[in-house]
Amino acid sequence: MPEVKTKHIFVIGLDDSNLPVLEAVPDAASYQFHRLLTLQELQEGEVSVPALMEKARGVLDAHPGSIDAIVGYWDFPVSTLVPMLGREYGVRTTSLESVVKCEHKYWSRLEQRKVIDEYPRFGRVDLDSNDPKPPEGVNFPLWLKPALAYSSELAYGVSDMKEFREAVDQIRAGIGRVGRPFDTVLDLLELPSEMEDVGGQLCLAEEAMTGIQVAVEGYVHEGKATVYGVLDSINYPASPCFLRHQYPSTLPPTVIRKLHAVSERTMEQIGMNEATFSIEYFYDPQTQDISLLEINPRHSQSHAELFDYVDGVPNHHRMICLALGRDPSLPGGKGPYAMAAKWYYRWFGDGKVHEVPSPERIAAIQREIPGVRIDVMPGEGQKLSTMSGQDSYSYEVAHIVTGGDDEEDLRRKFDRCVAALGLSFDETEPGGRGTKTK
Repeated sequence: MPEVKTKHIFVIGLDDSNLPVLEAVPDAASYQFHRLLTLQELQEGEVSVPALMEKARGVLDAHPGSIDAIVGYWDFPVSTLVPMLGREYGVRTTSLESVVKCEHKYWSRLEQRKVIDEYPRFGRVDLDSNDPKPPEGVNFPLWLKPALAYSSELAYGVSDMKEFREAVDQIRAGIGRVGRPFDTVLDLLELPSEMEDVGGQLCLAEEAMTGIQVAVEGYVHEGKATVYGVLDSINYPASPCFLRHQYPSTLPPTVIRKLHAVSERTMEQIGMNEATFSIEYFYDPQTQDISLLEINPRHSQSHAELFDYVDGVPNHHRMICLALGRDPSLPGGKGPYAMAAKWYYRWFGDGKVHEVPSPERIAAIQREIPGVRIDVMPGEGQKLSTMSGQDSYSYEVAHIVTGGDDEEDLRRKFDRCVAALGLSFDETEPGGRGTKTK
């Protein structure tokens, strides 16, 4: 029997929680995964894309074997580093332009309106103006957001001019941290006339969308877009913050078919190829309308275990297949559970966290409650506001994945996990961080 050649796969921002998931994909015995840059280097402070490229080249050039794939599952700058490095080292990725068309929220809207009608009214906000105003035709309530941000950072829901001006002040103060590095990436592209002088430090206003949030996962292979999963995104009550993502979706089949069609048409227009994507929508049960919220030009690593629980294979498998030039299609429903959910245990005020359980205690909880996986985010005594990558309204203190027979089973396991974790908080600032609706 011929010896199987090991494929060397470099993962930008490979973290300890995703390594076991990657090692669980089919054919993993023939893969060797290599960490390429740390999350701290990629996400903390104001990143320098040229410096990150230089560090990555140093690792790749020092590698004695083959470089068979370069992949990543995080937002900017990882999403843009993948095609930039892929082009230099001759491995399969989508184009840098297709990624930026998704990441840049304004450019993404311009592309969407060429092929679909399912998006909100939107426009640019002049941050340099002494008296900034909402774009003409874009009405309250609305959302203000930078062209690019991490995890909804600097995204604000506003209902009047007072809140609008306060949000503009916050965005002005913070937009450069990600916007300046994003400008260096935009400079590498030949931009269309509609994007000239727009830049990466743009503020976008969009009319608020209402309804049920939905996430669509898919890929583009040989120029054809395919949706392989639809998930329900359930928020905390009266809040824009996710409580859980749940797979598979419970929406009517007609709505799911429409989500497939709109997603596939949009991604083919953008020109993505040999890559995965994740798109967020709102669905209004009263009107049956859907509205596209945003496109992530990568697969969602946070959903990997949901697909593993229900379909029997984590979605990382599709990312790897595409990077190696293989067909990423898989049958569904081969996992041990009928449904799965990823829960976001959040705290809505600043404070220090205490009684963080040890890894041994977390492992014991996972043994006691079948079908759960737990990842606690802060360390013992950490002030929540020092955590990076948080949204404007809450702090994520734990991610809890549950698999079960139905929604009630998923919720029961989540509640048991929260009680078993026993986290406590010293409130240093009373009250929450806001409760807006997208």
